[in-house]
Amino acid sequence: MRKRASSLIVRLPKEKNVIAVEPLVTEGVGEDMQDLRDALVELIRLTSTDLPADVQRALEEAGKTEAEGSAARGALDTILQNVALARANSTPICQDTGTPIFYVQHPAGWSTREIKSQIRTAVASATEQAYLRPNAVDAVTGTNSGNNLGDEAFPTIHFEEVEGEDLIVDLILKGGGCENVGAQYSLPDSRLGAGRDLEGVRRVVLDAVHRAQGKGCAPGVLGVAIGGDRGSSYYASKEALFRQLGDKNPDEKLAALEKRLYQEANQLGIGPMGFGGDTTVLDVKVRAMHRLPASFFVSVSYMCWADRRRRMTLHNGSIQYS
Repeated sequence: MRKRASSLIVRLPKEKNVIAVEPLVTEGVGEDMQDLRDALVELIRLTSTDLPADVQRALEEAGKTEAEGSAARGALDTILQNVALARANSTPICQDTGTPIFYVQHPAGWSTREIKSQIRTAVASATEQAYLRPNAVDAVTGTNSGNNLGDEAFPTIHFEEVEGEDLIVDLILKGGGCENVGAQYSLPDSRLGAGRDLEGVRRVVLDAVHRAQGKGCAPGVLGVAIGGDRGSSYYASKEALFRQLGDKNPDEKLAALEKRLYQEANQLGIGPMGFGGDTTVLDVKVRAMHRLPASFFVSVSYMCWADRRRRMTLHNGSIQYS
């Protein structure tokens, strides 16, 4: 395939949240491919340093419910000060910038191999610029790669081909502390008296929150998946974390479950950072999937208060972030 002149990426003022891109110049890549490397670095920067507005609002509202002078109120005030400083200085919100998890929806004809290559290049560049901490450690040797590049799990990239011409890249940065307190249950669970129904789901989710205590950097956001196999269940529980805080599940039964879990989790008295108080979770997101008759898995992905997620959309040659 013929080569073309080098691509040009034009940066517009950051407040406009738009980047214009030109076609990619790489031998063997389709004509519709774009050079997204700089745009992906910007996606990582925004995700790492600028907490989404819905998460900040939830933290601010939580602060109003905690007693003046309490440890819970102090923790939330400190969190919000940290959020403001990170945004102003374009520095990571948390020193643990987590595992970068990308969900890519791409048009037909795009090379997933090329998209993956661009994402990995962007991750290494973002690490060099200190938007990400080097977190990729070889499980056998204990050696840190130094650039957040490892095997297929670092960074984690999921692909889906979709209709239309837009490319959508969602990114979540999942910290190690909250990842450690995630849980998976197989129902029925006699220890908790949890059967294979939504009441059983309620019991195990509350158990996961209680067992986490403050170790997941509460107040957290819960992504819950019901059904699937062990792998798809965990996958779906993390995917649920991309939903906006405060939205409503279109399934009425799941919406009622989310509301009840939110209320009851916040009655456990764990509070911000485990200091006690009224705010243990900021929201609960539940997704249900088909399952084998012999299996009934419930997976809980716990996201810390630093709920770092962003979306990048390529539309008509321009990048927009949300």
